[in-house]
Amino acid sequence: MKTLIKNAFIINEGIKYPGSILISHGLIEKILPHPLPAGFDLKELEVIDATGLYLLPGVIDDQVHFREPGLTHKGEIATESRAAVAGGVTSFMEMPNTNPQTVTQQLLEEKFGRAAQVSPANFSFYLGATNDNLSEILKTDPSTVCGIKVFMGSSTGNMLVDNDITLAEIFKNAPTLVATHCEDETTIIANTEQARRQFGEQVPFSQHPVIRSADACYRSSEKAVRLAARYGTRLHVLHLSTAREMELFSVGKVKNKHITAEVCVHHLWFDEKDYEKYGSRIKWNPAVKSARDREALWQALLDDKIDVVATDHAPHTLEEKGGSYFQAPSGGPLVQHSLVAMLEMSQKGWIPLEKVVEKMCHAPAELFRIEKRGFIREGYFADLVLVAPDQPWTVSKENILYKCGWSPFEGTTFHHRITHTFVNGARVWHDGALCESPAGMRLSFGAAG
Repeated sequence: MKTLIKNAFIINEGIKYPGSILISHGLIEKILPHPLPAGFDLKELEVIDATGLYLLPGVIDDQVHFREPGLTHKGEIATESRAAVAGGVTSFMEMPNTNPQTVTQQLLEEKFGRAAQVSPANFSFYLGATNDNLSEILKTDPSTVCGIKVFMGSSTGNMLVDNDITLAEIFKNAPTLVATHCEDETTIIANTEQARRQFGEQVPFSQHPVIRSADACYRSSEKAVRLAARYGTRLHVLHLSTAREMELFSVGKVKNKHITAEVCVHHLWFDEKDYEKYGSRIKWNPAVKSARDREALWQALLDDKIDVVATDHAPHTLEEKGGSYFQAPSGGPLVQHSLVAMLEMSQKGWIPLEKVVEKMCHAPAELFRIEKRGFIREGYFADLVLVAPDQPWTVSKENILYKCGWSPFEGTTFHHRITHTFVNGARVWHDGALCESPAGMRLSFGAAG
């Protein structure tokens, strides 16, 4: 049966307009005007009346950690992808710092096989780089794998690539996009030693942006950009967190860039004053930094220096996060709440609705050259989200779907609610309920242009 979403308020490609969408065989068959043309036949259609609702393309999150295999007490592909679609995220790209680390083509394909069995969202996975797996990197098929992940700074599940010869070879020869975590390890080690001298083992969480400092971020990001410029690498710098790093990136349309930038929701929402309230719950790598850094990130996002908004969704259990500074791991769960958080900031005047859709839906599709996704266009896959404005709800343990069972947004009231999520035309989320069938597909990637 075909599905008609009628009378929606469509937000797509920089414009807002009333209209309807006809879905057939998993694709957007027709974008229809409002009102529907006279005589339009509704027989044999499943009709969803979207009066008063926004209709958006599905969100594409280019950076998540779903913890499978090996760390499934924190999260699984099944649980975290369900949380994703509940939040309007219809496609994700997942990171390699699992156990075992995803550093061979065989292990990569095992992840794809698992996602095909259980994920309601579309999926891709990064191959992880190490100091000695260049031969595996060179086997990567750029049409079926989103990118190569390079940790130019250690983080959860240490995969640090610190051999300069290896880094040069990766940047020179990678057959697809290189995505980097940029923090200078030497700077972090020196700052850690200084913090221990000052505080011993009881370092306050407010020291996190001092230890994993703005200078550490800039040194590493500058090195990555310099290598990419030298070798013509398609480089994507993940989770930027400082004002100074913004000088490394250019203003322009994402499809015209070879060096691109990402910001995460938590670096746009929190700043260093929030450590007193949230402590380890906002301990991420890179660290949440100053209000000045946050303002610079917002300006760069609006100016199109920063190209996409993602989450770096990285669940840990509350027991793990309850340890002292050196014991509590970095990272937190966000994928269920990223879209509503950005819509909340739009309502407060930080960013236009059209820009939210651009940075969370259109730009990731263009940056990664994802085929037939990220836009509401005829012939594209029907990855769609219906959002009810002015329906306040409060994040609580009862409505959190992450396996870890908590969120840094607990107690926060959002004013937009995700009512429906469609993946490849299948309704996977509707009014607080998940449909269990795994509707997700492996993402495919095309050439530039």
